[in-house]
Amino acid sequence: MKKCLVVTGGSIDISFVKDFLQNRRYDWIVAVDAGLEILSHLHIVPDEVVGDLDSVDPLVLRGYKDRNIPEKDETDTELALLTAAKCGYNSVDLLGALGGRMDHAISNIQLLYQFYKQGMDVSIYDAQNRLYLLGSGKVFRKSEIYG
Repeated sequence: MKKCLVVTGGSIDISFVKDFLQNRRYDWIVAVDAGLEILSHLHIVPDEVVGDLDSVDPLVLRGYKDRNIPEKDETDTELALLTAAKCGYNSVDLLGALGGRMDHAISNIQLLYQFYKQGMDVSIYDAQNRLYLLGSGKVFRKSEIYG
């Protein structure tokens, strides 16, 4: 199974991200907008950067200044998941998708179902939560639940 990590621009505790990534390995890492700052802080270079990058510190953006940012109808996180799907990733962990604006958090939660219908296993993590959809063949494991 090809695993992808998507780090979005929502507020998230850097120490949580560092601990979360310590024992996990990903085949592909995507920074979404200000998620680039989080990865930069941890000295992780993403394989892909998506979004309009309107909330990224200009100093962090220096290495990415030549990016062509197309007009789009999707949210930045949806665009990251669409890109992952096109590249054949069927398992995606999202970080930063719940912190910050409530409308963004709700939209990101709705993306779980949109991509579940396409056969993608998407989980949203933060320091207190793990959100994912249960369906046929999926098992709920108490040991994987926070709190």
